[in-house]
Amino acid sequence: MILGYSLAILIGLSLGLLGGGGSILTVPVLVYALGMDAKVSIALSLAIVGATALIGSVTHWKAKNVNLKIAAIFGPVAMIGTFLGAKLSVFMSGAAQLILFAIVMIIASFFMIKGRKDTGASEEEVENHKLPVGLIIVEGIAVGILTGLVGVGGGFMIVPALVLLAKVPMKQAVGTSLLIIAMKSFAGFLGYMGTTEIPWSFLGVFTSFTAVGIVIGTMLVKHVPQDKLKKIFGYFLIIMGIFILYKNKAKFMATVPLIPATQVVSLLR
Repeated sequence: MILGYSLAILIGLSLGLLGGGGSILTVPVLVYALGMDAKVSIALSLAIVGATALIGSVTHWKAKNVNLKIAAIFGPVAMIGTFLGAKLSVFMSGAAQLILFAIVMIIASFFMIKGRKDTGASEEEVENHKLPVGLIIVEGIAVGILTGLVGVGGGFMIVPALVLLAKVPMKQAVGTSLLIIAMKSFAGFLGYMGTTEIPWSFLGVFTSFTAVGIVIGTMLVKHVPQDKLKKIFGYFLIIMGIFILYKNKAKFMATVPLIPATQVVSLLR
């Protein structure tokens, strides 16, 4: 358990230093370090990362790195998508969710290794830029569904979307992303509450350790070379993704098809 709580601090550190990555670490820690069920781990990941991201977003908001206007558009649709994804997860086995999670992990590693480019847009340019609301809504729902299904915060998708679609400077994109992650993670957790038994005492203790981690990470962010750190983290995600795929290969093949035909018929009625 000491190892698990130590890793909880590491999860918070990654969120504080990188503006994301916490949820991608949380599920493997809960499943493989603490031996928890996959579905419970995904549900807990949403609550843990949601609370931790909220703490981080407050720090960024004080530094004027949160765009509330964009969060008000992206956040609610992402919450709807996440709640829907959480409800759809009942039709997937735990092994199938971990397989999908591993694939997302490997995709995220690409974004980490490649890096992100700042638009360099000024505050006035951001204010005058016409937001592509339709694209933001589609992106929000898509990222939300993915969050609900596998428990990832989706920061690696949200930050590039804010930079490219909304022309938001990188620092503001990271801060806004944390607020959006918090909003949709809580929505997804609510979606799991009716179908998954939640160990509340463990959740409270584990989250407190991740909170310590994100406070430390936010303090260290100015002193750590982020580009190099992101690349190292990206290669680590590739290794973890391959490991999860390997560990769940047999279970996954045994659970195909993911959605039984009888359930498909009942959904169509």
